[in-house]
Amino acid sequence: MSDVLTLAAEARDRAGKGASRAVRREGRVPAVVYGNRESALPIHVEEKRLVKLLQSGHFMNSVIEIELDGRKHRALPRDVQLHPVTDRPIHVDFLRVSGDKLITVNVPVRFENEHASPGLKRGGVLNVVRHEVELKCPVDAIPEDVVVDVSGFDIGDSIHISVVQLAKGITTVIDRNFTIATIVAPSGLKSQGDAAEGEEASA
Repeated sequence: MSDVLTLAAEARDRAGKGASRAVRREGRVPAVVYGNRESALPIHVEEKRLVKLLQSGHFMNSVIEIELDGRKHRALPRDVQLHPVTDRPIHVDFLRVSGDKLITVNVPVRFENEHASPGLKRGGVLNVVRHEVELKCPVDAIPEDVVVDVSGFDIGDSIHISVVQLAKGITTVIDRNFTIATIVAPSGLKSQGDAAEGEEASA
């Protein structure tokens, strides 16, 4: 399960572009916490801490405990706006969540046991179709990643979501057995095969 991350925040007294620019000049990032039938809460957070969480690789599918005036707000990041030139975060949207609520998150895919794949051992290439899988799961049971075991797969095989063991209560949003990856022949082997087919056709 993904770790719960913490983020200290301060309330924003004023809204608008001018106020947001002033906050950013102080090394802070404007944000808002909304949802769960409560009023939207305008806040700002430390840019350095936010960037560190973004670099963790699991920010968008982790529950964030936002600490504000002695109270903790459990939320899920829903949107991070980045500066078009510097890529610095300039605004974040957080959705309030509760422990018994089902949420939809994109979870990264991780492949394991590549040494046990006949196709990869013969020089095949793992062609990843989906780097993330959209899951519906309880707030307190968001997986850190979707683990795909490639043991036994050969060149030409497709790896479908049905081979993945998801924890109880977690389902995919897409209701079909979709492809996560394929194992394809290396370009050199493809070229040899094409040449052989060409020779047979001209014979």
